[in-house]
Amino acid sequence: MLRNGHFLVAVIGLVLGQAHAVEFQLPAQPGDALVGEYFADEQIPRAFIKTKAQQEDTLLDVARRFDAGQTEILLLNPDVDRWLPGQGTEVKILNRRLLPKAPRQGVVINLPEYRLYYYRRHDASIVTHPISVGRLDWNTPLGKTRIVAKTENPTWTPPASIKKEHAERGDMLPNVVPAGPDNPLGLFAMRLGIPGYLIHSTNKPYGVGMSVTHGCIRMYPEDIERLFPDIPVGTDVYLVNQPIKLGWHQGRLFIEVHPLLDNQPWPYLERLNSALDLLAEANEGVLPVVNGARLKAILNRANGVPEMIYQRPVTEQPPSSPAL
Repeated sequence: MLRNGHFLVAVIGLVLGQAHAVEFQLPAQPGDALVGEYFADEQIPRAFIKTKAQQEDTLLDVARRFDAGQTEILLLNPDVDRWLPGQGTEVKILNRRLLPKAPRQGVVINLPEYRLYYYRRHDASIVTHPISVGRLDWNTPLGKTRIVAKTENPTWTPPASIKKEHAERGDMLPNVVPAGPDNPLGLFAMRLGIPGYLIHSTNKPYGVGMSVTHGCIRMYPEDIERLFPDIPVGTDVYLVNQPIKLGWHQGRLFIEVHPLLDNQPWPYLERLNSALDLLAEANEGVLPVVNGARLKAILNRANGVPEMIYQRPVTEQPPSSPAL
């Protein structure tokens, strides 16, 4: 559904039960950052859409169908059973997102959001997919790098540290894991300029959207299969850690809050101070007057939903002088 040529190019679609990419046009106003699907005559994309689970579904099956990660769908549906939602159970799917604060080019990966954004030059659109990132003891690094190589049907040479970890569990890894269905890298891998780190497919798709890797970035097999031919070698990659994002949409300021990676402790006062700093930064250095109770509720929910927190006052223009 394309609204005024501004945001949505293609939304989630299902073919043989597989999720399609979610693609958006860059916001029409350069300073705006909210993207999402519009329905009817909405001025703002609604927070979420709803679907219903089938009898055989887990919540993770629903997440994969709608190209969502595990953490994302669990936060949005805290009262739905992860393993047995049940026939006809209503499930919420996130429908709007704030773009991370980063250059709008190449690949941007926001770790606590468990999400990748790819800015395509040829049509000024954005493709976004869920990802997995490194566990607390195997942090995915931050900063700017680039795609330095791409490989189809990769083999995997486990580093000594990973072989040792597996051996301690009684799982002896070979020196080289051949390409194929048992390869943890899946069928596609893109090597980063940071030695030892990849964006790759996975043979364990239900871990997508969590901190479960040894630092690499995993994607659903169907997502990286579509993205792989589209990203050229040399593409810039920005790895950021933004649990709180803010962004404008047509004079309205939205805030989006995620838990810290691995659910690390995050005292409320720390969250509040971070949010207030970002609110002032987003409003040209002036802290806007916001509803304190609403801000507190959003910070405590930390469910990844962009919510409006402030609206610029409408300045009335003086009437035009009558012609003489």
